[in-house]
Amino acid sequence: MTASNRLLIVLASGSPRRKEILDLMGLPYTVDVSQADESFDGAPRDMVLELSRRKAEAVAARHERALVLAADTTVCDEERILGKPGTPERARAMLRELSGKWHSVFTGMTLINTQTGKAISRAEETRVHFVEMTPEEIEAYIATGEPLDKAGAYGIQGQGGMFIDRIEGDYSCVVGLPMALLRGMLMEMDA
Repeated sequence: MTASNRLLIVLASGSPRRKEILDLMGLPYTVDVSQADESFDGAPRDMVLELSRRKAEAVAARHERALVLAADTTVCDEERILGKPGTPERARAMLRELSGKWHSVFTGMTLINTQTGKAISRAEETRVHFVEMTPEEIEAYIATGEPLDKAGAYGIQGQGGMFIDRIEGDYSCVVGLPMALLRGMLMEMDA
């Protein structure tokens, strides 16, 4: 596609982190947050693919000439999905569970060209290792409020990053939008 007929990306997410990644990539976009059903019972990779598809389809229905991009990220410890804790008690339990161990972060993305109907869904997995956290560190981190609305009770791009000593895979997957994977999907979409 030439610049004159390039479709605008519509990000089906209100996530500030996903917006930052698109800004870093220099991609023009607008935001239209999806209200799609996010209930799912299944494997983490299947979940992020299905939820990103639902979000993209919900937003695509509202746009005639756009590339709709939706993503979903989850953290799992040995196939047990660790969502957003919402409460200090749940955050505490999740951080204790992750402390000193490896876990996986899955991000699924769906891209839909509303002009042609072409849709692409892909998922990325990154392995993350937490240092052994002391009880005092867990309490101090929870007191920041950061863990409460983050999958797995931490944000790698925030204060939670100080507890991560190794990753295997794409850092931007853990943040919520794998840049290299998105680049490949845009190329495949010829956008």
